[in-house]
Amino acid sequence: MRLGTILLAALASLAATATHAAGLKFIQVPADAAGPSVDAAMWSPCATAPGEVKVKGTTVPAVPDCPIVGAKLPLVVISHGYGGWYLDLHDMAETLADAGFIVVAINHPHANHADMSQANGLGVLRQRPLDIKRTIDFMLGASPDSASIDPQRVGFYGFSQGGYTGLVVGGANPDFNKLPPRCPDPTATGCPPANQPKPVRKQLPPEVLTHDPRVKAIVVADPLSIVFQTSDSLKDVKVPLQLWSSQFGGDGISSADVKLLAGLLPRTADFHVVPNAVHFSFLASCRKTGMPSDLCVDRPGFDRSAFHKMFDTDVLAFFRQHLVDGPGQTHVATAP
Repeated sequence: MRLGTILLAALASLAATATHAAGLKFIQVPADAAGPSVDAAMWSPCATAPGEVKVKGTTVPAVPDCPIVGAKLPLVVISHGYGGWYLDLHDMAETLADAGFIVVAINHPHANHADMSQANGLGVLRQRPLDIKRTIDFMLGASPDSASIDPQRVGFYGFSQGGYTGLVVGGANPDFNKLPPRCPDPTATGCPPANQPKPVRKQLPPEVLTHDPRVKAIVVADPLSIVFQTSDSLKDVKVPLQLWSSQFGGDGISSADVKLLAGLLPRTADFHVVPNAVHFSFLASCRKTGMPSDLCVDRPGFDRSAFHKMFDTDVLAFFRQHLVDGPGQTHVATAP
């Protein structure tokens, strides 16, 4: 009888899970005194089988504007990397939404694939954590979906500069003096000619950026780590953290810097190094996407689709552990 009960419970759970698909809609965090409006994509549990939705050349499995299934759901906010956008990490968003999370991925203003007008200065690195705070403010406040969210169960996932963003949100304070010079190529637009003497680089004072204690669990993949090379810069990161590194890095991200970061964190991170991966291996599979070809190149023998099935599952397990199975009760989505 006990075995039969267990099997029935397992089948019921599987049936409930099978009814869920990622509802998808596009939202906007309004402009306010702290910053401009923020465009975002929102995924949520849905009771309808997904179709294919095409968004600016990228095709994703989703149900547009599907009613949310469940109540008091955990929220995860996603931050893209340099020059990215809110669909770069859509497979992770779909996995979390299918499992009963509300997921909001944003386009960082003036620093995304459609608008890079302010992407190269320090201003965007200062602003990024504030973009996340404003998004959480909106989702827990003025959003028409706020009643579906448990404000005590907020998480974050970020890639590359998005990983940097998550570390700051979680309490880190960067040292921008560690960044390489902004004009390594003297022929680049806005750089002084090569025959002029290089200006003396002024030391920047320590900065305390926007932290958000409402975020209870953080996952970061190949974060911009060079600005966190001392234990002092990381001493206030106390939130549970899962940290991922590609073996070979790339695009300005060093696996050695990420490894150093892992050793400096005051709370031991759940640290993973992905063998044979490069930096862009953390982006969603390039099938049915409009990604530039250089973002789709992996090392020989690396299967991005197979890796993401494992990666998404491990990240989901981490968020479940810290946002669902923690103190209190979360009413995750169930079959209607």
